[in-house]
Amino acid sequence: MDYLSIVARGGWLMLPIFICSIIAVFIIVERFLVLRRARMDVGQFMLKIKSILHRGDVEGVRSFCAQKESPLAHILKKGISKYNEGWDKVREAIENQGKVEIFNLEKRLNVLGTIAGLAPLIGFLGTVTGMILAFMRIETLGGNVNPSDLAGGIWQALLTTAFGLSVGIIAYGFYNYFVTRVARFVHELEMTSTEFLEILKSGDKHTDDQSRAQRRASKPVYEEDYFKEKEG
Repeated sequence: MDYLSIVARGGWLMLPIFICSIIAVFIIVERFLVLRRARMDVGQFMLKIKSILHRGDVEGVRSFCAQKESPLAHILKKGISKYNEGWDKVREAIENQGKVEIFNLEKRLNVLGTIAGLAPLIGFLGTVTGMILAFMRIETLGGNVNPSDLAGGIWQALLTTAFGLSVGIIAYGFYNYFVTRVARFVHELEMTSTEFLEILKSGDKHTDDQSRAQRRASKPVYEEDYFKEKEG
């Protein structure tokens, strides 16, 4: 007896379990691809960002981030695009884009979690209905049955539980794995975004200090020339 024949003998409740398994496989593969694209060497990325910002090339930061297809690059690109609009706009843009990227990382995980809980329940339902039919057969035969009369129906009923549990266990395992990976990504995004904001803020402060120093250096010369003109 091949695999499909066994599945078919499990009854009509095997169909929703099979559909759950297909959806679970699709989500698992899709999430693997998404998280693989999101992975990057954050240390090297931030060193490059610092190097570009040290030269004062804000547009260079935006162009560099545009070359990357990671959530962190998207967040920093959105923030640096608001650089000329002020510090508050940069921070707001980073926070908003961060929410979008986190949503994309967590996308469909709730469906996978639902399948992890739903598939075993469907399996148990199939077993319960199968056992009900078995006892109805006992009643119909007036109790004059032998084990062979019930064995086939019982093992067919138990098939739904076996397949439901299999799908649920696999889905639950991958759900926990993805939740852990996403939590790690979110923490990394938050820490790196904060570091980026501090770099921008310290750069603006350094620029302001230089401007004030230049004004202080130029002010005595201006006053001295002014008083010389008055004395003349």
